[in-house]
Amino acid sequence: MAGSVFGNIFKVTTWGESHGKALGVVIDGCPAGLPLSEEDIYPFMERRRPGQSSFSTNRSESDAPEILSGVFEGKTTGTPISIMIRNSDQHSGDYSLIASAYRPGHADYTFDRKYGFRDYRGGGRSSGRETAARVAAGAVAAKLLSALDIRCQAYTLSIKDVRAEKMAMDEISQNLLYMPDNEAAKKAAVLIEEAKKNGDSVGGVIECRIKGMMAGLGEPVFDKLSAMLAKAEMSIGAVKGFEIGEGFNAAALYGHENNDGFIIRNGEAAKETNHSGGILGGISDGSDIIFRVAVKPTPSISMTQKTVTDEGRETDINIKGRHDPVIVPRAVCVVECMADLVIADALLMNMSSTMDGLISFYGR
Repeated sequence: MAGSVFGNIFKVTTWGESHGKALGVVIDGCPAGLPLSEEDIYPFMERRRPGQSSFSTNRSESDAPEILSGVFEGKTTGTPISIMIRNSDQHSGDYSLIASAYRPGHADYTFDRKYGFRDYRGGGRSSGRETAARVAAGAVAAKLLSALDIRCQAYTLSIKDVRAEKMAMDEISQNLLYMPDNEAAKKAAVLIEEAKKNGDSVGGVIECRIKGMMAGLGEPVFDKLSAMLAKAEMSIGAVKGFEIGEGFNAAALYGHENNDGFIIRNGEAAKETNHSGGILGGISDGSDIIFRVAVKPTPSISMTQKTVTDEGRETDINIKGRHDPVIVPRAVCVVECMADLVIADALLMNMSSTMDGLISFYGR
C-alpha cells in the first residue's frame, strides 16, 4: 500500500491496523538534541483516546506511547524515532455480521475494488484509530515548535448547527467537546445525546489557530503552505472540507473587503486585518494562520441503512459495535497535530531557501 508517508524533511510513516497487535509511526528527519520523552507525547494521546465520555466509543485503550528508537538520555539523536501504541481492547467479533456487506459512508467498497479484499474489523488502515499514530508524531513536532514559541491550537467551532458564539480560549478545556464556549457546548451536548438515542450521529467544524508564526514559510507553487495544510487535514478520514481565512465566504466579498491593508506596526510592515488567514501567495505572512475543517457525522450508526454485499445482493444493515455518536471532539487533537507536522516540515524546508541562510548556518 502506498501513501502512508507524509512530509519532506520532517517525514512520518504510520503503520498498523485498528484490530492488529499495535500501530505506530516512524519519524525521520527530526533534528538531534530535542528533549523528548514518552511523557511529552502522552497528553496528546490522552486528548484523542477513546472511552472518555458518552460522546465517544467505549473502546478502552490506554494509548500509552512507547518510544522504541531515536532517543538517548532524554534527547533525540537525529536517527529515526519509532513510536508504538499497542491495541488491547479489540472486539473483532462485533464486525463478523458485516464481513460481506459494505458499510455506508466507509471505505469498505472502495478498498474492495482497489485491493480485492478488505479488513472488515473496523476498517484496518482506513479506521480512525490510525490517527493515534499521527497524534504521536504531532506531539514530537509540537515539542519542536515550542522551542520557537510557535503553537497550534485547535478547538470545536460547531457541532451540527450549534456554533460557539464567543472565543473564550480558557473554556476549551472546561467542556468535553473542546468548545471555546461552555454554553454552546451544553446545547451541543443535548443535540448529540438525542442523535445517539436515535441511533444516529452528527458532525461539526473544527477551527485551528497557529500562533507565533514568522513570515516566509511555504513554497509559492505546488507546495504552498495552504496547500500542504489542506493536504494534511484532508488526509484525515472524517474530514470533508477545508478553508483558510475567509475561505468560502471570500467568494461573497468585494475585493476591498477581502484584501488586508498593510500598516507599520512596531517599525515593521504588518497587516491591519487577517482575511487571508495568515498566508499570502502560499507563503506565511507573519499573522496567525487560521483554518477550518468540516468533519462528517460518524458513518457507523445503528439505524437501518441500505447496502449491498460483496456478492452483489441488496440488503439492509444495522451496524453493531462501539462507535462515537460524534467524531469532532476526538478529532480536534488530530487536526492540531497534522498542523504541527506541516509547520515543523516547512520550518526545516525553509532553512535552505536563501544563500544568506545557508552561509549563516555554516558560519562561513
